[in-house]
Amino acid sequence: MGRCGDQFPIFLVGCPRSGTTLLQSMLAAHPAIASFPETKFFFYGVPQYEPKRQAFGMVSRQLNPWLREFFTEHLKRPELLQSLPRIPLMSLYLKKMIGILESLTKEQGKSIWLEKTPEHLYYVETIEKLIAGVRFIHIVRNGADVVASLYEVTHKYPKPWKGALDIDRCIGRWLEAIPLSDRHLQKPNHTLVRYENLVEEPRSTLVKICDFLGIEFDDSMLDNFGSVAQQVSMDEAGRSVGSKIKSTNSQKFYEIFDESQRQYILNRISAIDLDRLNSKAN
Repeated sequence: MGRCGDQFPIFLVGCPRSGTTLLQSMLAAHPAIASFPETKFFFYGVPQYEPKRQAFGMVSRQLNPWLREFFTEHLKRPELLQSLPRIPLMSLYLKKMIGILESLTKEQGKSIWLEKTPEHLYYVETIEKLIAGVRFIHIVRNGADVVASLYEVTHKYPKPWKGALDIDRCIGRWLEAIPLSDRHLQKPNHTLVRYENLVEEPRSTLVKICDFLGIEFDDSMLDNFGSVAQQVSMDEAGRSVGSKIKSTNSQKFYEIFDESQRQYILNRISAIDLDRLNSKAN
């Protein structure tokens, strides 16, 4: 099991286009918290469809090509590639990755690192088994707005999203993600954040998150998140955050889809009640 010194790591997860980058930027503006572009470590590292590698505790063949891209293009620290293990064991790679994130955190003069990869929601159990003391923040957003945002961004930036998503696939991403978060919300190391609360009442929402993390709220979380966002967001994938908090809820939904499409989407997502999810987490 990986260790993270005296501090706990934080994983921020949720359906893509639910406000993960905004919340990441706010948290990383805290004097104690460092963050980075999405590592996608478990997304590319877990050999889900490579049974032999899985049986021997090895990383997926997809991990090394991704890490080359991550350290070179996204983190802009290609020299860190030289320290990666030559033996493709998950235990060795994870230990080295944790060490790198801890070192980067210390370089920033901070003590806690935050990893934000939305798709790590699918690997919560794996992460909990492999990393001691980990804490998870789940962010959820109104389904219609997520579908509209996913549809728009994947058509505008199809390459980093591996192709434009049709309406059904956008709906499917949200319908998959919410029950996955729901499964973990009664664990003491998990908490839930509603995107709508974050943009409407940012200070009180961040105070609650800080209470969960055992740290003091700091005004820099609201004052400096815009500049921090430039360091952690992946603009080429449409993941960018401005210097002001603004909600585009419902606006895109009505701009992008016609009446029949809107009704179809609302019917498909109607089975999930986010208010029930929120009350369960509190």
